[in-house]
Amino acid sequence: MVSKVLESLQGMSVIKSYNLTGKGDEALKKAIDDNRDSNLALEKLFIPYEMLQSVILGFFKASILLVSVLLYLNGWIGMASALMLIIVSFQIFADIEQTGAGLTLLRVVSSSIEEAEKINELPVMDENGAEYLPANHGIKVDRIAFSYGQNEVLRNVSLEMKEKTMTAFVGPSGAGKTTLAMLVARFWDVDEGAISIGGKDVRDYTLESLMSQISVVFQNVYLFADTIENNIKFGSPEASHEEVVEAAKKACCHDFIMNLPNGYDTLIGEAGATLSGGEKQRISIARAILKDAPIIILDEATANVDPENEGKLIAAFDALTENKTVIMIAHRLNTVAHADQIVVINDGRIAQKGKHEELLGQEGIYKNFVSRRQEAASWKISAGE
Repeated sequence: MVSKVLESLQGMSVIKSYNLTGKGDEALKKAIDDNRDSNLALEKLFIPYEMLQSVILGFFKASILLVSVLLYLNGWIGMASALMLIIVSFQIFADIEQTGAGLTLLRVVSSSIEEAEKINELPVMDENGAEYLPANHGIKVDRIAFSYGQNEVLRNVSLEMKEKTMTAFVGPSGAGKTTLAMLVARFWDVDEGAISIGGKDVRDYTLESLMSQISVVFQNVYLFADTIENNIKFGSPEASHEEVVEAAKKACCHDFIMNLPNGYDTLIGEAGATLSGGEKQRISIARAILKDAPIIILDEATANVDPENEGKLIAAFDALTENKTVIMIAHRLNTVAHADQIVVINDGRIAQKGKHEELLGQEGIYKNFVSRRQEAASWKISAGE
């Protein structure tokens, strides 16, 4: 039920845009009804046992009360002892009744714990590496394979990305571009083969030492419910305010930050809800600039950028990626064309690899990609007569 409630809240804009309010939430209604029915069934299941418990305890309470009175009337015990027996019997049986109710709840909790414990049965990523500071930041992908469950995403992929060069991943949606980039950052472990940075397998690094070498700018930016300055400082908490401002200027977000009510101290909503997509993207870029890691992964980082700021951001990317090893996932031709190496990924494999001019001379996915981009760039909307 919680899952369906969250899904409905997150998809509320879609529901409203298609005028399905009250109509497109059948799954949510079913989840609520199922939750109600299961709770009622649980209560009905325990009612006979609770009634039986109440009858038995009531019988014994009445019996002790009667016996206490009879013992007193027959002179076998005094008034004080009789009253004490009556009081103690009620106290004991009240505790037993509470224990019975607690045991009922405990059975439900035990079942829930068993479900939660299944999480512990999931395979755990080995993080027992060592603190490494590699002499160089070249990346090598050696015959890797990776699957999401039974769905194979990458197979027999080999690639070398030299230090201080830019490698662009292009290809159809779902080809495995983002997955390959995130495997470099060890968001998951490969099923086969190895990925190394500076000659060391990424699995040999501790998580802290590995991530200190990498900055990631995601397509879907997440900002925390905190000040803008703290969001920029997230990857470098010890940075000064001056360094934050300098990073924001390079990412072309200083001006709009200064126009906010409290500037860098402005609180933003959860997930950056109070900012536009382009503004969130630029803050994310400022965060990466401030961290200044030697390896940069850009996952469609210009996807939400408005056209008037695109030129400024390209200059910011040049500053961010200078003397860095860069992996860029992009579909914008002007971004991809300047890469030192373009890798075309299709159906989980590397289909083509080379520089822009080399790939244009070959028949294949990249040439088709460029021609379609150029064709799309030439589209015009003409006014009807």
